[in-house]
Amino acid sequence: MRFARRLEPRYAGTVTDPYPLRTLLDGEFGTWAHSVSTAYGHDLREADIADGEATIELDRAIGAFDGDVPIAGAAMYSRSMTIPGAVQPIAAVTWVGVAPTHRRRGILTAMMRWQLHRLHEAGAEPIAVLASAEATIYGRYGYGVASRLARLDGERGAMQLRCALDADRGTIRLLRGAEARPLMRDVYEAVRVVSVGWLDRPDKFWDARLYDAEHNRHGASAFWFAVHEDPGGIPTGYAIYRLRDHTTVQIMELVAATRQAYAAVWRFLIGIDLHPRITFDASLDEPLQHMLVNPRVLRSTLVDNLWVRLVDVDRALATRRYATALDVVIDVMDEFCPWNTGRYRLRAGGDRVTCERTQAAADLRLTSRELGAIFLGGTTLASLAAAGLVEELRPGAVAAGSLAFRGQREPYHPSGADFPAY
Repeated sequence: MRFARRLEPRYAGTVTDPYPLRTLLDGEFGTWAHSVSTAYGHDLREADIADGEATIELDRAIGAFDGDVPIAGAAMYSRSMTIPGAVQPIAAVTWVGVAPTHRRRGILTAMMRWQLHRLHEAGAEPIAVLASAEATIYGRYGYGVASRLARLDGERGAMQLRCALDADRGTIRLLRGAEARPLMRDVYEAVRVVSVGWLDRPDKFWDARLYDAEHNRHGASAFWFAVHEDPGGIPTGYAIYRLRDHTTVQIMELVAATRQAYAAVWRFLIGIDLHPRITFDASLDEPLQHMLVNPRVLRSTLVDNLWVRLVDVDRALATRRYATALDVVIDVMDEFCPWNTGRYRLRAGGDRVTCERTQAAADLRLTSRELGAIFLGGTTLASLAAAGLVEELRPGAVAAGSLAFRGQREPYHPSGADFPAY
């Protein structure tokens, strides 16, 4: 199911607003994109503008204006994301920035409020998701860290795979982008529908993923594409990577539909000569660390990955499935989206899930930020309670909730290209 993209006709701020907000008009994207990019110190080229304009939805992109000049912006993509037990339409928040000349004036808060209030008022996607350039920004708007990634750095020559791994009779082929794309698309589609945190990738987002302008390579090579095919010629895995200065294999994306393909792609990457290091952003429970004879050759840095915001608590909690049966009353506090404040009875058993307002006594008390953090099944209620961020009002409610919300694998989003930080 897709929600209607237009939230309301070309909303504009009131005449008393010093920097009124409105959705973009035809022909405004380029100027707006340059303004947003100044927040990150990026100098966009014409090719960058064309790449961004190909994916933008003008009626979901807003600007703050000083006179006729855009000085801030924020946008949303209409996407679907795999959540525990379902694939759910979500609002993917992107292109967020305020020009350095207009910071500390409440403009970002106004844009965040615009987005969330209009999603709620339109009955649109009940979940908003983003990747944050800074970790201190979005918690104030009710977003919680729902997934983390491991930034891996390894010495390629010391990365020896254990010999007990499944033998592989498939092949690895190095292909050009146009040849690799339909094969990679098939593999990605098979994997993303069963991988929590992964987004759908229509053609225009494949175009964005494979956009590879030379000025964005920062001294590394163009993309290389390695595709694994099983003995029957079916594509089952791939890697997109760059090579840097005879020093580093930079893996941009690695996807495998079978464990044999996963091991084979890693064997290939580890075997690339003349580049002693490998870098890779991976899920926290990446299988590679268990496949190495010496797992200490991988150095890991923990980084936040996806931030989740429940726009409408009752609708959002009813979209996902739960690992165990659950009957719990949650008292939610939400200052930024006050319609969410109140108590909800969440009942889950198999494929039947309901979440309804109630006057019953609460078992747990927490804010919308904590609900966003636990939504994908990575961050646990127990860890948040230990940090003093969840109040247990009925003994055993935290333990029961932690088990029910938990996923089989750590949630993870594999590509920053889905949330361009311009």
